[in-house]
Amino acid sequence: MKPELIVMLTHQDTTVKNAYQLFEQTKDIPIKHWGFKDVGLPPEEMKRLVRFMKDAGKVTFLEVVSLSEEEGLRGAKLAVDAGFDILMGTVYFESIHAFLKDKPIHYYPFPGHVYGHPSILDGTIEEIVAHARYLEAQGVQGMDLLAYRYVGDARQLLKEVVKATQVPIVSAGSVASYQRIAEIWEAGAWGFTIGGAFFEAKFVPGGTFTENVQAVYEWLSKTEESELNQYLSG
Repeated sequence: MKPELIVMLTHQDTTVKNAYQLFEQTKDIPIKHWGFKDVGLPPEEMKRLVRFMKDAGKVTFLEVVSLSEEEGLRGAKLAVDAGFDILMGTVYFESIHAFLKDKPIHYYPFPGHVYGHPSILDGTIEEIVAHARYLEAQGVQGMDLLAYRYVGDARQLLKEVVKATQVPIVSAGSVASYQRIAEIWEAGAWGFTIGGAFFEAKFVPGGTFTENVQAVYEWLSKTEESELNQYLSG
């Protein structure tokens, strides 16, 4: 199946100040999944934007890139308070998971060792796979895999994590080319996020945010699985 695109109104791991206006300009492109980060906007503006997205029929994602337990819990509370559908990110802590368990929200934490800002993922593929299996055993509903922030072979990491788990895997961070989207599709990941690459016009050089979103939507709509090899590296 084709992976799902999650449009992130974020650049350099921060929600952009004009996120509401950008969503208003792009919301009619038939992309179902939209989100942003827990930093960059005041909480009340975040809540207003989530309501706008949900009123437009979108599934909403909050990605929390803060790494401490305290900050992760704060992000989880914000996600619930604002009415998000899915909380992505946070280093996994039992306290965060316990807080979310009776709430109408799904939890997609980071597998593997994540550090820094913007975030970096390190460790061996075997270690990340083992952690992904551990998270699935704890009952998380999906995972936020920083495949293209990984210090090793992102393509192989994607394949191994997807193969080892049964929950949705989202490839988040630095998805900035059709080759990377093709690799995510090849691996069988459920979805991927794009934020910064839309702002940096990686898909339509010199184009607007909206034009870049439209280009990726059209590529996903028109490309068939049989055509992936022309985008994949060796």
